[in-house]
Formats: sequence, structure tokens, C-alpha cells
Amino acid sequence: MKTMNFFPSIRQKITFGYYAIVAMIIGLSVFTFFELQYLEKKIMFGEAITEFFDTTLEIRRFEKNFFLYEKQSDYDENVKYVNQAQDLIARNSTAFTSVATAEQVASLQLNLKKYFSLVDQYANTGKENTAQRIMLSGKIRVTGKDIITSAEEISKTERKRIQILLSSSRNVLIFSILFLSVAVITLGQILSRMVVKPLKSLEESMGIIAEGKFERIAIDSKDREIVSLTKAFNKMLKELELHERHLIQSEKLASLGTLLSGVAHELNNPLSNISSSNQILMEEFKDALQKQPAVPWPLDPGFSQELLGQINEQTDRARNIVRSLLDFSRDREFKKESLSLKHIFEETIQFVKGQVPTKIVISLSVPDDIVIFADKQRIQQALLNLIKNAIDSIDTEEGKIAITAEKHRAIDIIDDEKTGIYNYLKYRGKCTLEEDTVDIEIHDSGSGIPLDLIPKIFDPFFTTKDVGKGSGLGLFIVHEIVEEHDGCIAVDSEPGKGTSFLIRLPVK
Repeated sequence: MKTMNFFPSIRQKITFGYYAIVAMIIGLSVFTFFELQYLEKKIMFGEAITEFFDTTLEIRRFEKNFFLYEKQSDYDENVKYVNQAQDLIARNSTAFTSVATAEQVASLQLNLKKYFSLVDQYANTGKENTAQRIMLSGKIRVTGKDIITSAEEISKTERKRIQILLSSSRNVLIFSILFLSVAVITLGQILSRMVVKPLKSLEESMGIIAEGKFERIAIDSKDREIVSLTKAFNKMLKELELHERHLIQSEKLASLGTLLSGVAHELNNPLSNISSSNQILMEEFKDALQKQPAVPWPLDPGFSQELLGQINEQTDRARNIVRSLLDFSRDREFKKESLSLKHIFEETIQFVKGQVPTKIVISLSVPDDIVIFADKQRIQQALLNLIKNAIDSIDTEEGKIAITAEKHRAIDIIDDEKTGIYNYLKYRGKCTLEEDTVDIEIHDSGSGIPLDLIPKIFDPFFTTKDVGKGSGLGLFIVHEIVEEHDGCIAVDSEPGKGTSFLIRLPVK
């Protein structure tokens, strides 16, 4: 399971997609911010250049007014706008040099200084010196025209650049939006295929399973969730298939029980006839010996009586086995009765005697006077399951199964944890009862149960046996039967040291 951590998960993919989209949006926002900031700066430069062009127009306007009306106020306004134009160039040199060359800007500044000097000379030249004033006015007009021409060219160039910049920014913004949309759609499609496709395959596999076909799910995905889900479903399918086999086996066993009941009934009649005939033969033989002791007999009379006694004994034994089989296979209501515990164990051991290997010894140490109040068929089924489990747990050639039982009075029953009696690791019920009890212990010398599995052994469908060799219902059924009898069951086991099951039943 540790290697699965190297696989990506659906959550990681969705998170990655989310962060990728957020990163693209943030990237586009940052790009747009700097683009707008740059555009704002260029527009401010454009405003400065436009203001410079408007200032040069005012210079020419007041120049004409001064030439026409010779007013001092027109002269002052003209000088003010000339100084303002020079100040605009000085404060926005970067803007001007980004539009015009350094030589053009220097020439414009030189023309403004020259223009200022000419206007000042014109204002200080008297009216009587007409020729001088006409020459100066001509130079002023030419210089002013050069200034206007340069300012107009710079202004046009800046407007064109701003238009190009706006158009470029609009195109970039449209392209960015389109790119972001396509990227989001593409990323969404990729995530959809990576996430939805395995889920769709899983849905299709579930449809096949719903039709009753237990086919193993194989989904081409490395997502941790899908891998885990696939493993879980495959495990579930394996369990379902196994349980289906167990159900079929249970049906077979039910049919076998019916057949067994019929066979037992059929065997009961000839066994009764054999027993009756043997009894008659024994009585006739005894009478014949008493009346005619001298009659020759091909066999020794004592040996003949011994043989007839063995026939009678084995016939009774066979009849008892048939009777036990009939009682065990008979489907009847739950009914408690007083039963000899030792007799119940002896009958149960007879049922599994043919399955016990020759080198496995079953020892029974149950006092004759222990009587339990229980349903014979159900309690026998529980004991049978425990004994069969004990046999199966011994995987060596030799082994031992020890069955013991003892009574406890209510006054002697104390909390097990304090006394240390049956220090079991897992209880499915509290085994301290407020009345007299019978403690039944079945201990085997088998391989034992690992500590981490002990809490699960009474769960339904849990088994440590190989596939097909156990349904996982045996101990669950044992636990249910014990609880039906108002008792409890516990287990103590250690790998390599065997297992002990304790059943504690109340004495009624």
C-alpha cells in the first residue's frame, strides 16, 4: 500500500487544475496591470506633448497680437508661454526623447531660446527704427513657424504611437482572454478525461456485475482513489463469488441433510430387525444350551455367546449413531432441555471421528454430573464447529485436542481480569455471570491465531483458511448459538502455542 502514495490522486489533479487556472488568471492580471500602467505613462507623456503643442499655438497667437496692437500685455503673455514651453521640455525630457531624436529636442530648445531673444530685441527696439523691427519680426515669424512645425510633428508622432499602443494592448488583451479560455477548456477536458474516464469505466464494470457476471475490474488508471476503489471492488467480487459458492455448498449440505435423514430412517429399520433377530437368537441359544447341553455345537458355546453379544452391542451402537444423526439433521424449533454435557460431546466426537487423523488425539475430561440446559441440536452444532476448527488448525502430523468442563458457583465468580483466569484478549460479551455457570474449554495444539486477528474471528465471513476451504461463518454461528443460550464465548491464542476457546453457560 505504501507504493500507492507515489501515484497521483484525483484530488491532487483537481487541485493542480485549480491552481493552474488561478495562476493563469493571476498571470494575465499582472500582465494587464503592467500593460495598463505603461499605457497610462504613455498617455501622460502624450498629454505633456499635447500641452506643449497648445503652448506653442498660444505663443504664436500672442505674437500676432503683439505685432498688431503693440500691447505690453500681449508681450508678457507671449514671454510667459515661451517660458512654459521651455519648462515642459525640461520636465518631460524622457517623453520628448522617446518621440523625437535628441538632436530634434535640442534644436527645439535652441529655437525657443532664439525666439525669446528675438522677441525681447523686438520689444526693446524703438518704433522709429522701422527697418530693424521689420527684420526682427521676420525672424520671429520664421523661428515661431519652426517651433510650431516641430511641435506639430512631435504631437502627431505621439498620437500615432498612442493609437498603435492602444490597438496593440487591445489585441493582446483579446488574445490573452482567448488563450485563457482555451487553456481553461483544454485543462478542463484533460481533467475530465483523467477523472471521468476511469469512473465511467467503473460504472460500465458495475453494469456488467449487475447483470450477474463476476468479471474482475481492470481500469487503466493510476489515481490512488481509483486504484483503491478497483482493489476494493475486486476484493468484493472475490468475496461475492466465494459466498455464492458457499451458498451453493450450503444448499448442497441442506439437501444432503435431507438425504441423510432419509438414509437414517431407512437404516433404522434393518438395524432394528438385526437387533431383534439377534436378541431372539441369543435367547434361543441360551434355552437350547439349558435344555440339551449335550447337543454337539460346531463352535465353542462361550465364544458363540461372545459373538452374539458383539453383534448386539455394535447394532445398538449403530442405532445410537443413526438416532443422533436423525436428531442433528432434524429441522425443529429452538427448545431447551436438560442435557448431559459428556453425552453431547461423545455424540459430537462420533460425528467427526472419520475426519480425525490417526495421530491426533481427542481427550475428553467432562464430569458425568454436569448437566446443561440447552437446545441439543444447536449446542451440538456449536461444539461440532469448534472441534472441527481445532482439527483443521493442527497442521502437524501429531496433535492433541483437550476438552474440559467444570462448574463454578456464583459466589466464586469474580472479575476474570482480577483473578487472571482465562486471560483472553477479546470478548464478544461479558463472561462474568451473576449465577452458577459451566465453563467448557476446547484447547488445541495447533498453529494459533495472530494477535491482530483475534478481534475479528467472530465476525461474519472472516476466515484465515485458504480460498474455498472456509466460509468464515463457523465461529460467527458458534457465537450466535452461545448468545442464544444466554452465555458468552472468549478466545485465548498465541502463534505456535495453540488456541483455547472458553464457553461459559449459565446453569438453570
